[in-house]
Amino acid sequence: EMQRSLVGSEMCIRDRDRSVKMAIRTIRLKGDEILTKKAKKIEVIDEKIKVLAQDMLDTMYANDGIGLAACQVGMLKSMVVYDSKYIEDTDSKGRKITPIKEPHILINPKITYKSKAMVEVEEGCLSFPNEFENVLRHEKIKVEYTDINGKKVTKTVSQMEAVVIQHELDHLDGIVFLDRAEKK
Repeated sequence: EMQRSLVGSEMCIRDRDRSVKMAIRTIRLKGDEILTKKAKKIEVIDEKIKVLAQDMLDTMYANDGIGLAACQVGMLKSMVVYDSKYIEDTDSKGRKITPIKEPHILINPKITYKSKAMVEVEEGCLSFPNEFENVLRHEKIKVEYTDINGKKVTKTVSQMEAVVIQHELDHLDGIVFLDRAEKK
């Protein structure tokens, strides 16, 4: 009985999502003080957190972003989503290739290793439309986090993926890319 009602409620949630299609949240923009605040640790990964994670992904993709932190949708929670491969490309004939989605959800993430080697990258941010600045980032990092299923994960990433994670984790500390621009 318990199991059946659980499956039933799951189906309801899925059906509701299908009719809503996507929940795109409003992105907080430059000048919003939530972008300067520290995120709070997520203690329990409940339905609300799962919905927030999905909404963040929907919002990120809808705005052609490759990363988003919870504070950017008005939630001071220690969670980021990203998809560093989600960059539109064109084929040899100039036709748009729709990228394959490879979403990642990081809960309570922290960087435990940073390479000495640095890369300079021109960054932008969904909270700062049409602003781009060069930022120095670590080329390779190790990040520890909890995934959406509550599993602890440690992974080492480099290049673009490392840059995106560093940018998003800065948001969790109330730091935006403009704070780091051209500080050599």
